[in-house]
Order: sequence, then structure tokens, then C-alpha cells
Amino acid sequence: MILFSTIKRILGQLRHDPRTIGLIVVVPTLLITLIYFMYEGQPAVFDRVALTMLGVFPFIVMFLITSIAMLRERTTGTLERLFTTPVGKIDLLFGYGVAFGVAAAAQATVAAAFSYWALDMRTAGSIGLVILIAVANAVLGVALGLLCSAFARTEFQAVQFMPLVVAPQLLLCGLFVPREDMAGWLQTISDVLPMSYSVEALTEVGVHAEPTGIMWRDLTVVVGSIVVALILGAATLRRRTA
Repeated sequence: MILFSTIKRILGQLRHDPRTIGLIVVVPTLLITLIYFMYEGQPAVFDRVALTMLGVFPFIVMFLITSIAMLRERTTGTLERLFTTPVGKIDLLFGYGVAFGVAAAAQATVAAAFSYWALDMRTAGSIGLVILIAVANAVLGVALGLLCSAFARTEFQAVQFMPLVVAPQLLLCGLFVPREDMAGWLQTISDVLPMSYSVEALTEVGVHAEPTGIMWRDLTVVVGSIVVALILGAATLRRRTA
């Protein structure tokens, strides 16, 4: 019941924040549309790039929103007041994960549906698998955003974690250079970054009509990373920012 109440409170806050709703739901769709016009006349390239971006954009958006949202909970004293109630750190962190997971499901569904039906994106696998992986990647962004917010004192510092946490994953996930073509030490770093597995899972959906063992393995790694990040976030969470 405590977890359910936490989820309900966070979703209520989101529902009354139209700008955040727009950032979550509308912005990824607009960015996918931009990619469509960038690769107009090159449908095969668009299919490959857009498929990957359906996982990358939710990760970035959710990381940014949740890291700032949790920081505000601390700086305004809301977190300190919550901890005078039976709400625990695990309840709060997993409540954020589930609540923003619901928002991520809406985000991924809208972006994927628009890509398939309005922009004519083609994949060998089903749209359902694409949405599933995109949601997992968005929740990964939520979990890492909550973890990083524990080490920030201001919103500016929270944003500064983006080049530290997000940029290396974008560069080493295989989006720009195939991971097998990277130097050995870069491959090693790539192997411990969860976005590498979400991008690989999406690639599997793009080229295989049925779910593959590699796809399920990669999705399991992403889900495991979410759980680990949420547990670490709970362990490092402070009641307020001094």
C-alpha cells in the first residue's frame, strides 16, 4: 500500500505538469520525425537509425527529468517530510521507477506507433518488442537519474551528470561504430554499459522476425541494471540537500 500510494502521488504530480508531459510524450516523436527528413529517400538507413533512437531518446529524457525531480524533492524538504511517514527509501525509489515506467510506456507507445504508421518504419520483429525494449531503456534512465541525483546539490549539477553518464553510453553502444570494431579496452568498457545491451536488443528485433536468445539476454541485463541502480540509489539517498 505504501508503494502504491507513492506511485499514485508521483503520477498525480506528472498529470498536473503539462510541460513535463510534453517533454516525455511529444519530444521523442518530434525528434524521430526530424530523423525521417534527415534520411528522406534512404528508408533502410532511417529504419536502422530510428529503431535505435526509439531506445535512446526515452533514456535521455527520463534521466534528465527524474534526476531533477528527485533533487527538488530534497531541496524543497518534501523528502524529509515523507520520511517522517512509513515511506521508506526502497518504496520511494521503486515508486519513482514504476510511476515513470508508466509514463515511459505511454512515451514508447506513441513514438513507436507514429514511427511505424506515420513514418513507415519497417522492422522484421514486432512493434510490441520494440515498445518493450524502449520502456526498459526509459526506466533505466529513471533508475540512473535517481542514483545520480543523490550526488547533486543543485539542478545545474544534476544536468552535469549527463555528459558523464549518458554521453559515454551513446558513444560506445555501437550506434556510431560497431562494438566489435572498437579497440579492446573500449569494448571492455562498452560491455559494462547497459545501453550497449538495449541497442543490441533493438538491433535483434530489427533483423529477426522472432525474439532471439540474444535479445532476451540483453533485455535481462537491462532489467538487472535497473534493479541494481534503484538499490544503489536507495542506499545513497539523502533526506535533504544541505
